[in-house]
Amino acid sequence: MNSLAEFFRPDIAPDTLPQLNKLTAAWPYLAVFVTLFRGGEEEVLMRLLVLRELGSRADVPYWTPQEIAQRFAYLNDTKLNTILGRLREGDLLVYDSDSGRYALSEGARVALSALATLLDFAGDDVELGYLTSQVAAGQAVGQVSEEAMQHLLARLTELHDEFADALESQSEFRIRAAQHRLESVWRWVQKSTDVVRGLTQDERLTLLTLTQAQAIALAQSRMLALAGTFERRLAQLAAQRVHLGNSGLTSTDIADFLRRQGSAWLANLANGPLALGVEPAFLSTPELGDVAEFELLGRERARAEDSTLPQAATAEDADAPELERLLEAETLYDSLLEMGLQLGADSDGFPIADAVLADSYNETAYRLSLLSLLGDPETSNDASVVAALARLPYQLAGGDDILHLDHPEVATLSDARLLANKAG
Repeated sequence: MNSLAEFFRPDIAPDTLPQLNKLTAAWPYLAVFVTLFRGGEEEVLMRLLVLRELGSRADVPYWTPQEIAQRFAYLNDTKLNTILGRLREGDLLVYDSDSGRYALSEGARVALSALATLLDFAGDDVELGYLTSQVAAGQAVGQVSEEAMQHLLARLTELHDEFADALESQSEFRIRAAQHRLESVWRWVQKSTDVVRGLTQDERLTLLTLTQAQAIALAQSRMLALAGTFERRLAQLAAQRVHLGNSGLTSTDIADFLRRQGSAWLANLANGPLALGVEPAFLSTPELGDVAEFELLGRERARAEDSTLPQAATAEDADAPELERLLEAETLYDSLLEMGLQLGADSDGFPIADAVLADSYNETAYRLSLLSLLGDPETSNDASVVAALARLPYQLAGGDDILHLDHPEVATLSDARLLANKAG
């Protein structure tokens, strides 16, 4: 650390920086990671392998040289000696000359514990799960890290921005990908909510920590509020799809097919139409263009214009699926109105199965999706039946358990209930 001052301006004393002092105070532990991760990827990986193996024996944490050689018989002797030598030089592996045995140092145990937590979350949305676990661990031992809370807040803000950008893009594919990402991190958001709720009830917290906990709670609520927006935006995009005749294909199907093709296939597809470039022809002056427009374009259009009415034909029932969904929404609206008239002032509502369960799975799923729109403020100026359904004075409650149904197509359904919204 003697050359540390070279990194700073002459008028700056390194020991006056609080953040640097915190790092230098923890340098004995940071040096452990320097030893582990210095060198090539293969060397780092093998050091971690050997160190984790040596730390895996909890009942007898001491190793004789013979036990080490037997445990790592699958490694090259020269390479193993090099790894053990590096671990001894970095004070990760300590040799007791009296007993003739090796043991892991305190810093090595700390490093292995941190690595174990990270490895447990690998491949399972590691960043949000790991950050949440750090805050939860600090809460459990009564030592919450403000830095860990800052990282959790930053990650939640990044996720919210990603979801908001996907919605602004108006791309069905990006919105579906963002919706899938939200579902993958949902359980960590719920866990984070529990942790933050516990933090806000702790009277020992400093004002700064309490402010950060409240900011995390706000970021979570903003992100979770987007869940209903995804469904609503996808429904709007579905209504804008172009149906390609009676083929059953839509513009979304074509776009999805093209997205899955390779660049070489797409380039070959464009060879024919784009083989020859368009050669534009420019008029010499604007006046010449005005005079020639009628002669070249207007006169020919007038001759080619055909005012004959087409023969009568039966209109194609292209909007049948949309009409069916509209009828389903009207049926659900009428059912909820009728059930609402039967509710008393102190009624505990009625199960959603009474309103959404239909003869088929598709009808039941569509009705269930409409319930998520109840109380949606964005439908206040809309005159459709879906908007009227969203303005009904109901709210969802319960839903912690699953009902097993005797139904030909619907096996299970939430036990949630619809309650009269007293505020409505």
